[in-house]
Amino acid sequence: GMGQKWKPLAIFFAISGILVALLGIGTFSQVNSITDAVNSSFGISPKIVAVILAVLVALVVFGGLQSISNVSTKIVPFMTVAYIVICLVILVSSYNLIPQTFALIFKGAFTGQAAAGGFLGATVAMAIRNGIARGVFSNESGLGSAPLVAAAAKTKNPVRQALISATGTFWDTVVVCLITGITLVTTIMKNPEINMSSIQNGGQMTTAAFSQIPVLGSIILVFGIITFAYTTVLGWSYYGERCAEYLFGKRATIFFKIIFVFVILLGPVIELDIVWSLSDIFNALMAVPNIIALVFTSGLIAKETKKWLNNLEGTDDTEISTLDK
Repeated sequence: GMGQKWKPLAIFFAISGILVALLGIGTFSQVNSITDAVNSSFGISPKIVAVILAVLVALVVFGGLQSISNVSTKIVPFMTVAYIVICLVILVSSYNLIPQTFALIFKGAFTGQAAAGGFLGATVAMAIRNGIARGVFSNESGLGSAPLVAAAAKTKNPVRQALISATGTFWDTVVVCLITGITLVTTIMKNPEINMSSIQNGGQMTTAAFSQIPVLGSIILVFGIITFAYTTVLGWSYYGERCAEYLFGKRATIFFKIIFVFVILLGPVIELDIVWSLSDIFNALMAVPNIIALVFTSGLIAKETKKWLNNLEGTDDTEISTLDK
């Protein structure tokens, strides 16, 4: 899109994409989420869960993009609706605490509650740093990962496809993550008997919140975590595959898939703190070249977006300036 002189930037992006897929949010963190949820709820060994997960991923990944798409489109919408409904049920049962919840969230972000810094500057910096890192982890905004799969979509207008893809950030962060956060804080305020000292991560905290709805709450949570994490793994297998193909050619994709499935087996072995650190580092490496590209192509993007918005029914590809020029 920016010409051959910028090819080193593209190579750097592709290398970073492979690292994120293999060692970042594409595998370790997702596998940890699944194994922890299944182990906490059903007592199944994380190693056994990892083996089963690796087999399930292999069955889909080696089937190609169409196989990944078929699986994701069938299970994600259903689990998303079920997850949101459970959250809303919990919130409705504690509606009187919602104003206090928002007050506590804002207070915690800008006071000593949010970090161990002990003074406002360190606290705000820590809140911003963690907020951006977790936000990127959640919706991948700025990484350039979503365009890798959006480019494969069958559409008559690339701008329309880009705008549709952009809604993913809204549903992921503004809807699902926001509702989750409010649900967690509200539940903790309503049930002070919850032993926070025994809760070591977000998954356990979410389990404590959903367990307020007998039987059904915990079941939907576990299957929701499995569904979301599993489809994320499938998506990143495709992202990494495209990056590998760009760097090494079509034949390299089969080797990438094999390595990808093998890495899944290592998920439960890696410490959670290391997982988060690796994810943040590789996310940043992938975002840097993508953001540079966005800055340089922003004028063309704005021009094509305005052209499409002024002609919503237009499908003539000859009117669209290609990024190859």
